[in-house]
Amino acid sequence: MKEEVKRTIAYSQESYPPMPTKSTLFWRRNIIWQAWRWVVLNIKIMKIVVGGHS
Repeated sequence: MKEEVKRTIAYSQESYPPMPTKSTLFWRRNIIWQAWRWVVLNIKIMKIVVGGHS
């Protein structure tokens, strides 16, 4: 018996990553959320820097 092999066609829909949802796009574009995440990231970095200098 011959088994069928599934092949991916180049440039087909399966070749591309999934599209982000509306919710994901909203949070990526929200400047207030980005500012908050920037603050949180900087606090984490400062903890590492200050911890290394004590």
